[in-house]
Amino acid sequence: MRRSKKKRRIFKNNKLRIIKAKKRALKEEKLPEEEEGVNPLVKKYWRQRYDLFRRYDEGIRLDEEGWFSVTPEEIAVRHALRCAGSGAGVVIDCFAGVGGNAIQFARVCNHVIAIDIDPKKIVLAMNNAKIYGVQDRIDFIVGDFFQLAPSLKGDVVFLSPPWGGPSYKTIKKFSLDLLKPKDGHSLFQVAQAITPNIIMFLPRNVDLLEVDQLSWLSSPPLDIEIEGNVVRGNLKGITVYFGDIAITQPCFPQILSS
Repeated sequence: MRRSKKKRRIFKNNKLRIIKAKKRALKEEKLPEEEEGVNPLVKKYWRQRYDLFRRYDEGIRLDEEGWFSVTPEEIAVRHALRCAGSGAGVVIDCFAGVGGNAIQFARVCNHVIAIDIDPKKIVLAMNNAKIYGVQDRIDFIVGDFFQLAPSLKGDVVFLSPPWGGPSYKTIKKFSLDLLKPKDGHSLFQVAQAITPNIIMFLPRNVDLLEVDQLSWLSSPPLDIEIEGNVVRGNLKGITVYFGDIAITQPCFPQILSS
């Protein structure tokens, strides 16, 4: 009896040591040399790197802003599947950043126009697109979306404008007026001049009443669908679908099974 209890204690103690060792390893996990020297906030997102890009270890590159602004891959895939389901041939990614969404759109749609005003981000996006093998299906453009918009043609416009950094989380109800570089209403109207089929990726605490009012900027009002996006049990953002894409079922092309 005593030996049995002693064995149980030893087993329990060993199990506790293993758990503590794993926790210690996670805490001590260090950034690679090229990522060192960044602020603690970026380190937090670096630990989620495989949620952002599943092929991170193959040479994915991000700048500091990219760490907290890129759409997690699981959500970007969902956006792309919705476009595929609508039969969209050309998708315009108006604030492409380091390419998270543009890459997934390119895997299932005929063509993607990826725009960003920062040339450094376009260089990073091009690098990341090569890793996923879709660089030939994306036109990367350095420029201001608002200036380029009158000359753009596409089937779907994707809007994921800057949210103002991680501090957006401290706001109880995020207003569309806080979006950058222009407020959400102005942004939506510019996109609507290209196509009524619009996808907006917004903060999880966005004012849903304001979002719903965007559909009324068109006559007749656009169809609208609001979707919460969850990764590992955590709400990461809100996706809003407008126009025909709001009533389209996602398509699951074979290319995404690889």
